Amino acid sequence: MSELTKNVQPLQDFDWGQFENGTTVNVSKEELDKAYDETLNKVADHQVVEGKVISIDKKEVIVNIGYKSDGIIPASEFRYNPDLKVGDTVEVYVENQEDKKGQLILSHKKARLSKSWERVNAALDNQEVIQGYIKCRTKGGMIVDVFGIEAFLPGSQIDVHPIRDYDQFVGKTMEFKVVKINQEFRNVVVSHKALIEAELEAQKKEIIGKLEKGQILEGTVKNITSYGVFVDLGGVDGLIHITDLSWGRVDDPHKVVELDQKINVVILDFDDEKKRIALGLKQLTPHPWDALDQELKVGDHVKGKVVVIADYGAFVEIQPGVEGLIHVSEMSWSQHLRSAQEFLKVGEEVEAVILTLDRDERKMSLGIKQLKEDPWEAIEVKYPVGSKHTAKVRNFTNFGVFVELEEGVDGLIHISDLSWTKKVKHPSEFTQVGADIDVIVLDIDKENRRLSLGHKQLEDNPWDVFETIYTVGSVHEGKITELLEKGAVVALEKGVEGFATPKHLVKEDGSQAALGEELPFKVIEFNKDSKRIILSHSRTFEDVQREEKKAAKKQQQPRAKKEESVKIDNQPAATTLGDIDVLAELKAKMEKGE
Repeated sequence: MSELTKNVQPLQDFDWGQFENGTTVNVSKEELDKAYDETLNKVADHQVVEGKVISIDKKEVIVNIGYKSDGIIPASEFRYNPDLKVGDTVEVYVENQEDKKGQLILSHKKARLSKSWERVNAALDNQEVIQGYIKCRTKGGMIVDVFGIEAFLPGSQIDVHPIRDYDQFVGKTMEFKVVKINQEFRNVVVSHKALIEAELEAQKKEIIGKLEKGQILEGTVKNITSYGVFVDLGGVDGLIHITDLSWGRVDDPHKVVELDQKINVVILDFDDEKKRIALGLKQLTPHPWDALDQELKVGDHVKGKVVVIADYGAFVEIQPGVEGLIHVSEMSWSQHLRSAQEFLKVGEEVEAVILTLDRDERKMSLGIKQLKEDPWEAIEVKYPVGSKHTAKVRNFTNFGVFVELEEGVDGLIHISDLSWTKKVKHPSEFTQVGADIDVIVLDIDKENRRLSLGHKQLEDNPWDVFETIYTVGSVHEGKITELLEKGAVVALEKGVEGFATPKHLVKEDGSQAALGEELPFKVIEFNKDSKRIILSHSRTFEDVQREEKKAAKKQQQPRAKKEESVKIDNQPAATTLGDIDVLAELKAKMEKGE
């Protein structure tokens, strides 16, 4: 007896003869309703019963549970089971025997939920493979419908390979294993990866057991990072470090390989447990140095692209995998300390000269300054002694100014050769870095590649003229421009300066001369060689006073002599006894030769 007819019982007082003859049976409506109800299943709200699928479309699934009407269930409740077909038996939960429209309301989801917790726990205990429907993405993974329970599928448990696009799994029905249940919070964690790991583990052991250094295998690019490429060798991952991708420099591994690309690799090394496998790609091709033109030699010109720049120089790739270093000292004939960034930039195409070439060590040094003539080869021709030029101030020292006449040609102007007249304490008082300055070549030091230059020599020596103007004893107007502990600097005419000590700065009224004061000064010393003029303001009035005293003294001397002679004439010529004794003693000494 089927499930749908087990409750049907024949009526005791039904007249089958009348029914077969087609005569009317006098039965009341109540009796008919009662007979109809007794032929149907007895169902109650909020209970779980079994029913048969009689119809399926995109929106609804029609289920017959042996009731007077069929129940309708949203098709979305069966998404976890894409294989559902008409005739299948399913569990349903009776929401309502008859709604306002007289419709039987069923729920498959609630029927599953009523027993889902027991089923999930049983699946974990028995390591059972179950089906689940991936509903949506969430942080760190996916939400999966398992027996009506929302379980969590971590991103790392979707597949053995890293997943780049999670959205491709949404809406799919897949097989899972329950790997963890939190009974307190009723959280369920499932894994798809666990189903395929066992199979892969067997493959992995087989591959690892056959690994040998130098072995060439085919693999699939599974992940690309900034430092290298991970390759799947069939369940075993290996890493191609960025330096082993190409003989040339690689700044981005994406330029060499693509995701999911199948490539041949060579095993370079692995640890004892063979968990870390180092792979190589460039090793499958000959080293570029071995293919380098055998005719290439020192002195030849080559062209290449700048691939790396450091302060000390630039690496130039003349062909993939063959690089040469241009040291910063080989970029310019200048001896100034500079960085390579001032001359070249990454990606720039350059021509260079081979300076050294070591094929065994696979090293090459290049130069670009050699493309230009060394300015010091014919320095005497271009910058002969006595020639005049314009130079650029490079830097200062306490003793002078370093200037550059052209790239690689430097010179020094000594501080004493800056000005004939001005006392320069530091070159920064006279000029500034980056400024142009006219110079004259005084001397050439070819061995040390240095010129001695002068600036003041561009003009005649004014001290030849000063010698005739500032003679000792001459008086000139001067202005005190600087007061020092040892004296004052005095500005005179013709742009020359003199110096006066404190005692020569005393004015006639006894006060000291002040800064900025203009006074007459007398030259008391002139030294052309040391360019020194010593001045005195005090002597301008002291000498006048001294002369006046001398003149007055001369006038008094004739009168004094006249009075003295008169005295002598009038003095009695008497010699005392003491005088005689002194004379006698002097005479005795003279006789003895004393």
